[in-house]
Formats: sequence, C-alpha cells, structure tokens
Amino acid sequence: MAPLNERLTKARVLVRDPRIVVTPLEAALGTLYTADTVTALVGRFPRVRFVWLMGADNLVQLPAWKNWQRMLHTLPVAVLDRPSYHLRALAAPAARRFARQRLPEDAAAGLADRRPPAWVFIHQRLNPESSTRIRTATLAGARPPQDRAPG
Repeated sequence: MAPLNERLTKARVLVRDPRIVVTPLEAALGTLYTADTVTALVGRFPRVRFVWLMGADNLVQLPAWKNWQRMLHTLPVAVLDRPSYHLRALAAPAARRFARQRLPEDAAAGLADRRPPAWVFIHQRLNPESSTRIRTATLAGARPPQDRAPG
C-alpha cells in the first residue's frame, strides 16, 4: 500500500463532491480493519446514523475481511450493484448468512434508521468502465470516460 499522504492526495484529487471530505480518520482512530473503524466511529459519534456503502464485488469477498460479521452488526449496509457481480453477490456467503436481514430495495431511503444487521442491495445503471482506468485518467488530469461528452 502507498504511504498515507500519497493515498490522501490521490483521494482528494478523485473526489469531486464538496460534501465528501477526505480525512486520515483511520490513522487518527488508530484502526487497521474496517470492523474496528466502524465500531470506533459509532462509539465516537453515537448520534450519527451511519450507513456503510460497498460495491457488490466487496460483498462477494467480505468473509475474507477481519471481523466482517461484527461490521454488519455495527451498522446498516447498502450494497451497490457492479457489472457482472449481481448474481455472485446475492449468492455469496455473506449474503446467505444475512439473508433474513436483507431489506427490499424500496426500503433503502430508511436504511440509516434501521437497527443492524440490516442491508439493501441497490440495483443501478451499471457503468462497464474499469474503476482503475477512471482513477488513472483522473489522476493524470484527463477527464474520466463517463464525464466526456459523446462524439
């Protein structure tokens, strides 16, 4: 992994929404694993209603994460569909383990108010463009393919 300052700089270049602030929060919290980070966040900000956003590709490999089940018991999760992952994600061990806690997609707007474990799979218009290619183009100063006007 690249040094923290380099990752922060790259992330700040990639983020284009002023509502998103890139911070070295995990370094400040002293956490290394996602489950520890979300536990610390919920403990530090008990009045904030967090929802973890993840791509369907991460749902497939979630059981490889340290303490992944604790993470799902700590805050609700929205899983965003990704190209070629829909069926694999919904058949993955994590989806099967928490199948009873899956909410219908139309409940996504109220997910932050749900007591974990709770999760929603969100179908969306899929972009087949490689996220690595988009990041590379953005960091090189080019407009990513999805931002370019056709023609």
